[in-house]
Amino acid sequence: MIHVHHLEKSRSHRILWLLEALELDYELVVYQRDGKTQQAPDSLKKIHPLGKSPVITDGDFTVAESGAIIDYLVQRYGQGRCQPPIDDMSAWVDYRYWLHYAEGSLMPLLVMQLVFSQIPKQSPWLIKPLAKGISDTVSKRFLAPQLKQHLNFINQHLLAQGNFAGPWPSGADIQMSFPLQAMAAVQSLEKYPAIAAFVSRIEKDAAWQRVVERAGPLTMPGQ
Repeated sequence: MIHVHHLEKSRSHRILWLLEALELDYELVVYQRDGKTQQAPDSLKKIHPLGKSPVITDGDFTVAESGAIIDYLVQRYGQGRCQPPIDDMSAWVDYRYWLHYAEGSLMPLLVMQLVFSQIPKQSPWLIKPLAKGISDTVSKRFLAPQLKQHLNFINQHLLAQGNFAGPWPSGADIQMSFPLQAMAAVQSLEKYPAIAAFVSRIEKDAAWQRVVERAGPLTMPGQ
């Protein structure tokens, strides 16, 4: 039995989506964040030393990191599902690219955006104006232009391809789901219609709907 160690307000919904898409049995082990620090509980460190989620355990194997988990599940249990065939090299290269791009290029920007948005809120009242000025400057001069460039890039790919790579939903689509759903939760996607359509497609997907029924709706840190 596969056990998914699922932390609220984390990236593990997409692992559940893959499991549902592959029609695999799994056990959901739910952890709550600390009400004050919003950190994961220490009990997660008993599963993996870093105490992060998602993590899965499958027999003798403990697998952490979303991309590694997706690779493991697709290779071990996919039977050709959720990834393009190796003889379709163009789709296979796209699949690998987007599988790594999600956490390697896009998520660091979103994490920085979240961190800088929290700095004024967490600062002592005496320096709040200074903290807000620094946060606004970083966002305006660096983060916003970078995110705009990335969103345009993603939108163009989706306009041309419909999804990220291979059959719907591929592991790449599943890996890209969290950052794009996170973006949809905090800003309008009116300028990026293909991304908006992709997020809508996730929400209408039968396997995703089973995830929501079992684990509740996806929520983001700060919500």
